[in-house]
Amino acid sequence: MNIKKYIFAGLLVWLPLAITLWVLSWLVGAMDGIFANVLNGLTSVLPQSLGDSFQHLLQIRGLGVVLVFVVLVATGAFASNVAGRWLVTQWDKLFTHIPIVKSIYTSVKKVSDTLFSSNGNAFRKAVLIQYPRQGAWTIAFQTGTPTGEVAAHVGEGHISVYVPTTPNPTSGFFLVVPAVDVIELDMSVDQALTYVISMGAVSPDQPPAAKLPS
Repeated sequence: MNIKKYIFAGLLVWLPLAITLWVLSWLVGAMDGIFANVLNGLTSVLPQSLGDSFQHLLQIRGLGVVLVFVVLVATGAFASNVAGRWLVTQWDKLFTHIPIVKSIYTSVKKVSDTLFSSNGNAFRKAVLIQYPRQGAWTIAFQTGTPTGEVAAHVGEGHISVYVPTTPNPTSGFFLVVPAVDVIELDMSVDQALTYVISMGAVSPDQPPAAKLPS
C-alpha cells in the first residue's frame, strides 16, 4: 500500500476546499468586524436601551455580509435614478475639493470606474506577450490603449497591458507594448487567471491564438 500516494491524493481533494472555506471565513469575519465597529459607534451616541438591542446583533455570525450586500444593492438602485445620480455628482464634487482627500479619491474613482464600467474593456481580454525579455512569454490582460501624452510619445499601434505576478495576481506590472507583438488568447479571463495562479499547472485546452491587428 502506497501511503504517501494516498496522502497526496487526499490533499488534492481537501486542500482547495479548505482554502476556499478559509477565504470565505476570513471575508465573513472582516465584514462582521466592520459591522461591529459601526454598531459600537452607534451605541455610544444612542440611548442605552436601544444600544443594548443593537449589541444582540453582534452575536449573529455573517450578519455583516448580509448588510453589506443589502447596502450595495440599495445604493446601486438609488444611484441608477435621476435623483441618485445628482446626489452622487454632488458627493464627487465635495470630495474633489478637499485637499489630500482629493488626490486619493480621484485616483481610486478613476480606477474603479475603469474596472467596473459595463462599457469598459479593462481585464476583458487575455493576451500573450514577451516579458521580461525577448523569447520569454507570459500572460497579460489588456487594460486599454494609450492616450494623451503617452500616446503622443509611443505613437499608434500600442496597447496597455497588466502583467500579473504568480501566484498572487493582485500585484504586477503595467506595460505599454506594440499591438503587433501581442498574441490574443481565446481563453477567458478566468481561465487565464487560473493558469497564472497555478503557475502553469492548470492549462485550459484552447484553439490556437491569433495576433492582434496593428
